[in-house]
Amino acid sequence: MTLILTADPRLDPDLREEMVRLWTDASNAGGAVGFVAPVTADEVRVAAERNFAGVGPDGPDRLLVARDAETGRLAGFLFFEDMRFPLMDHWRMLKAVMVHPDFQGRGYGLELLGEAERIARAWGLSGLKLALRGGHGLEKFYGRCGYTEVGRVPGAIRVAPGDDRDDVTMWLDLR
Repeated sequence: MTLILTADPRLDPDLREEMVRLWTDASNAGGAVGFVAPVTADEVRVAAERNFAGVGPDGPDRLLVARDAETGRLAGFLFFEDMRFPLMDHWRMLKAVMVHPDFQGRGYGLELLGEAERIARAWGLSGLKLALRGGHGLEKFYGRCGYTEVGRVPGAIRVAPGDDRDDVTMWLDLR
């Protein structure tokens, strides 16, 4: 199987709802995507709308979506966040990087990040940065994609009382 990757799709109400459903499903499957299970679509929608607000003709952020080529289902997505600061205009932050649990283990995450890198290089960016929640082995996954750990704040993410996780910053140098 393979993906159909689309940069800057029209963020219409249907796509917004698909993204909220995917984000909710990923969260409830234990994904480290900003929530702790159980979470409702209404709770996820609040965070999603903040990200949606920066995308589109009036916003500085960009969106990359991935659809399963066989079924057409939304399989994953990520946001390229502009730092809104001229001295940081040469790189972007990847936000809400996720693949639906139904599509895990098929290489879709690698494909999604590979396309993000290709797009960033085409834009002439010097790097991509992302933050992740420690304790899920994500550092190894992103390492396979070329990212290097450049910072870690121990215990900065509290997922439950007595369960603090590291906030890890990863960087992909595109120079």
